[in-house]
Amino acid sequence: MKMSTRLILAACLTLPVLVACKKEEQTQTVEAAPVAKPATNDDNAWAEYLTDVVKRNVGDATSVYLYTLPAADSADYEGEYARQLEKAQTDVMRGGVEGTLLAYGSPDSAKTADLAVTSFEAAQPGSMKGVRVLFIGNPADSDRVKAAVEPSGAVFQFVEAK
Repeated sequence: MKMSTRLILAACLTLPVLVACKKEEQTQTVEAAPVAKPATNDDNAWAEYLTDVVKRNVGDATSVYLYTLPAADSADYEGEYARQLEKAQTDVMRGGVEGTLLAYGSPDSAKTADLAVTSFEAAQPGSMKGVRVLFIGNPADSDRVKAAVEPSGAVFQFVEAK
């Protein structure tokens, strides 16, 4: 009888410690608040925002490629657009590897949509199976990007920039 009383007492004393440890674990997994869409064309603010959106939507992707553009009024905008387009076209023409995420986003949703659409023009049908394309922009631009991406076999995902 004394032994069972001692075991019950030991269990009662240990239980609060275990519960406290479990609560501490739960509070450590709280996710940070999303980064708000920048109200300006600041490149650093947009880089932080787009990176946050991609991280929240990475899912089970094993490799991520982010294609971004600076604000339209920035120095060498056309040069930056040409470089990003060349990179995106090369990546898409090679074909996709399962588990890859291609993400497109910038302060100018329409121009980013142009970048995505143009980069998928040379994609062979079915060549991007297992790849996910994330477009971060305005709903008005989403449908044309989706139409350009789907013949490649890639899965299209849209996140409204807000």
